[in-house]
Amino acid sequence: MRSTLYQRIRQILESARLGVARTVNTTQVCANWLIGREIVEQEQLGKRRAGYGERLIASLSAQITREFGSGYSVNNLEHFRNFYITYPKLVTTPISHAPRGELRVTEKSHALRGKSPAPPASATAMLTVSEILQAPGKESWQPGRLHPNLSWTHYRTLLRVDLPQARAFYEIEAIRNNWSARELERQINSLLFERLSKSKNKAGLMKLATKGHEVQQAVDIFKDPVVIEFLGLPESTRLVESELEEALINHLQAFLLELGKGFAFVSRQERLTIDGDHFYIDLVFYHTILKCYVLIDLKIGKLTHQDLGQLQLYVNYYDQERRTLGDNPTLGLILCTDKNDAVVRYTLGPDQQQKIFASRYKLHLPTEAELKTELQRELKLIERIAQK
Repeated sequence: MRSTLYQRIRQILESARLGVARTVNTTQVCANWLIGREIVEQEQLGKRRAGYGERLIASLSAQITREFGSGYSVNNLEHFRNFYITYPKLVTTPISHAPRGELRVTEKSHALRGKSPAPPASATAMLTVSEILQAPGKESWQPGRLHPNLSWTHYRTLLRVDLPQARAFYEIEAIRNNWSARELERQINSLLFERLSKSKNKAGLMKLATKGHEVQQAVDIFKDPVVIEFLGLPESTRLVESELEEALINHLQAFLLELGKGFAFVSRQERLTIDGDHFYIDLVFYHTILKCYVLIDLKIGKLTHQDLGQLQLYVNYYDQERRTLGDNPTLGLILCTDKNDAVVRYTLGPDQQQKIFASRYKLHLPTEAELKTELQRELKLIERIAQK
């Protein structure tokens, strides 16, 4: 009984601690946004004077630092300024009776990155952090609006994303998956948006930007390439599949994040016995959204048609022997260092390509140029297939 009481109290304290942390984070975000707003508006008043903005920020930095300490360098004030420019509608609830006049933030128009938004109807109106925090929320959250789960570190990371659709996508996914700022940075650096959007049309891209990553069919859950730099394994011809598998198990949480939503780990090296012959599946997962098993085979080196045939065997066996009432058909994924897409296409045929997939894996975080080259190559392949 005492143990149950302790757990209830512990839950209360953990919830309170989380609430305090969120309040502090939201307060900092609001303050930084308001500072950025004041700078932008003052710059607009002196926009005809050359170098006015630079001198203004340098002077402000010196004054604020003297009174409030570190954290208000010229670089940080530039971040606050860009924050307001990039998120002009972060606060959208109309606030009345402000000390310096009435302010309706909803009247601001959207601004292009790097350009100042139009000044509000009352350029001298003042809005305080407390008013923002106390204002009743009347609208459901949308990308570009204030959210308590996004800290200033999150927003600073998001400011690096130039494409508005991609930035909106990362906001949604960071909130939905409770990403830390570090995980958000990793997903941006690995071009998650570009990897997911490479085969989508204009409507599909808009859906990513407004609803995030939604899983509706098998093709939605597999990325190519798969980035597993978190393993810390060097690029080496001496690497063997058992070492790769062991590393993935040791970093299972990070691997699940890279695989994406819905994956639940089931087993490793699962043995299949068929008429006295033994076969071993490297990794078995269950996808909780698609309601099906996902079998992953690891390959060091270039993919061959024999590798695809082996995975077909595993998938067919699972469908006939392990699949139960309510399960959808089993899916298979081969992770390899290289592949010939034509070999994959001709080996599997149109029907099996809906169930078995092949993705390259990267043991280091590729540069943006490398990933874009990879994605362009994949897009050209998709286009050639669509034309046939």
